[in-house]
Amino acid sequence: MTAGEAAALETRGLCKSFGALAVASDINFRLERAARHALIGPNGAGKTSFLDLVTGRFPPSAGRILLGGADVTALAQEQRVKRGLARTFQITTLFRGLSVLDNVCMATSERLGRAGDLFRPAGSRRDVIDGAYASLERLGLADDAPRVVRELPYGRQRLVEIAVALSLKPEVLLLDEPAAGVPSAESGIIVDVIESLPSEIAVLIIEHDMDLVFRLASRITVLVQGKVLVEGTPQEIAANPAVREVYLGERAPT
Repeated sequence: MTAGEAAALETRGLCKSFGALAVASDINFRLERAARHALIGPNGAGKTSFLDLVTGRFPPSAGRILLGGADVTALAQEQRVKRGLARTFQITTLFRGLSVLDNVCMATSERLGRAGDLFRPAGSRRDVIDGAYASLERLGLADDAPRVVRELPYGRQRLVEIAVALSLKPEVLLLDEPAAGVPSAESGIIVDVIESLPSEIAVLIIEHDMDLVFRLASRITVLVQGKVLVEGTPQEIAANPAVREVYLGERAPT
């Protein structure tokens, strides 16, 4: 990164409380451009709440959120998406009764400002369909395009969700436990897809699978009780005794 260049995503003094429960306490975080960064921590650490704040699902109690150096704290979720922020969820949020292609077409239409075209003949939205197929081909899902989502194995559904996110052409991609619920035999496909993402996309991964985290991330932030405990390289995190005590235990790679 060039000296002085704005981070892809940054939070400054980010706080959020629900009554007496603080889910984010003075979080200062930077996701550099083109980074592969992981956010880890025990259950209840506030990881998903952090993504909810960053994406605009909930407003912060205090602090700022910046995308590419621009303050987006007051922007709605859809406005942040238009500025290059995309997210997947712990549990898929796909339209399971629609086809794979329809799911990706809806996201592509939103990006192109042509959502109304979904109610017109297919021939009038050729660019939408072509864009959707391009996203599916990138993830090896083109053959699944006509299939109804609920008919797919869960691992393939997770890939469809990533395809939906990529069809938004994000500059920042937030992956909330992308391998959650995926059989171990299929999790390698998820890893391969993440590793093959375009280098210009900054990726933040929340994941409990430490093997996956240490394989994918070049930098790791540990969150505990809504606060940043430590940040560093995978090697630094694996060797940190405080991290081992509160979260990793002997599962940390050496």
